[in-house]
Amino acid sequence: MNWKTQTLLIGTGVGAVTGALAAMLLVKHAEQTQTPPHITANDGVKIGMGAIGLVRMIADLGKNKPITSG
Repeated sequence: MNWKTQTLLIGTGVGAVTGALAAMLLVKHAEQTQTPPHITANDGVKIGMGAIGLVRMIADLGKNKPITSG
């Protein structure tokens, strides 16, 4: 398996696990309060902006570092 495939698989796995954990927390909170989850448009914008920020941070990880073969 080459590094591109491995990176994509790891990223997909991490994203899936993170999404599942977030959903579990949302369900747990809804069960504790006995109310269905309610996410407003404002909440969606906050989540989206946070996700974009995280992706930008990840994209910047490799910048300004020398490329080494390996």
